[in-house]
Amino acid sequence: MTTADAVAEMEAASKVGDPTADTLVSDLIDNREIDGVNALFRTIGTLKPGQDLSTLPPRLAEFLQEAAAPPPDWSEADVKAAESFFAHHHGEVSMLLGTVGLIGTYLSPTGAFTLRSTGRLGGVEGPGRRLSQSSRLFIDMGNKNAMRDGSLAANVTKVRLVHASVRQLHKKSGEWDYAKWGEPVSQKYTTGAACVFSTQILQAMKNLGIDVSKDDAHGFMCAWHYVNHYLGTPEKWLLPKSADEVEAVWNAQRDKEWKKTDDGVYMTKQAVDFYKKFLPPGMHDAYIAMVRVALTDKYADMAGLPKNLLDETGKPLAAGHKVVSGIGGGLLGGGAKKTVGVNPYKEVLGAASKAYNEVEKYALTHDQDDQPQMHQELDDNR
Repeated sequence: MTTADAVAEMEAASKVGDPTADTLVSDLIDNREIDGVNALFRTIGTLKPGQDLSTLPPRLAEFLQEAAAPPPDWSEADVKAAESFFAHHHGEVSMLLGTVGLIGTYLSPTGAFTLRSTGRLGGVEGPGRRLSQSSRLFIDMGNKNAMRDGSLAANVTKVRLVHASVRQLHKKSGEWDYAKWGEPVSQKYTTGAACVFSTQILQAMKNLGIDVSKDDAHGFMCAWHYVNHYLGTPEKWLLPKSADEVEAVWNAQRDKEWKKTDDGVYMTKQAVDFYKKFLPPGMHDAYIAMVRVALTDKYADMAGLPKNLLDETGKPLAAGHKVVSGIGGGLLGGGAKKTVGVNPYKEVLGAASKAYNEVEKYALTHDQDDQPQMHQELDDNR
């Protein structure tokens, strides 16, 4: 996909789901091989690389075997490039994916509506499960050998089957407006989200003053090319591995795709409120300011992120800013310390990354990951 054909290709992709996964999920449920969407989710949740597939319904086992194939053009050089990126940026990029990246997906009207309409997966009952599942994927991307031992491919394939389940719920509800929205969780949305999680995050890192080498930027794009493939995206719509190409495509399409909506503002507030309780005391304003700078004011306003005295015209905070100097017990070493040449957002990013990992640990061990997975019928309780 290139800038020249992106508009036509994305229009076609908006009408396409994932026929192989969609047929599988529909048959498993309709034939009662798996009893409903929640039972399917529980089955999906137990899938692991290299497991004995003979205990699964034959169609599911066959699907998983076929889905495990790598991208057609995947190479050892691609793996090494991706590993290099995560060796340098794993913690900070995981947090940015789970905050800036997710907020970016909420700026897609279709994406925000889809997420809000799928009941307790991320509705008014609480965002814990949705956010913990996303954070788990983002952290797992950078785990050692994740692209060698099959673990990342297996985790992404779970997401692929969740997407197919969401499409089935919408189809059975009779409430989805196909003329207006296209296919639920379409290939356009999947590829668009991959753009947000890849090139938009690289732009966010640049906005925050984080240096990413050209080789590492390429490695990050390789990682998302890999994930895009395991999400069930046909080869013709896979993100290129070139950071420059993807950035050009996304920059040309972003303002056509991102809009302010009630759904997007709602989802953003829900996520920000959830993360707030994990942040160190006094850090919330600086955290919001950091996300605003990462997104830029234009898109932060679309998302409904509040402005405060820390986000000074979208630029890095002034050296020695008295509020930032006292954040979290003195991120910058105390209020009186001179910080000329230091970008305080790097300090905030480090503290927020630690907090983000606490979100993940909490979700794995507490009730946030045991919330009802999804209503059998669509219902967001609005």
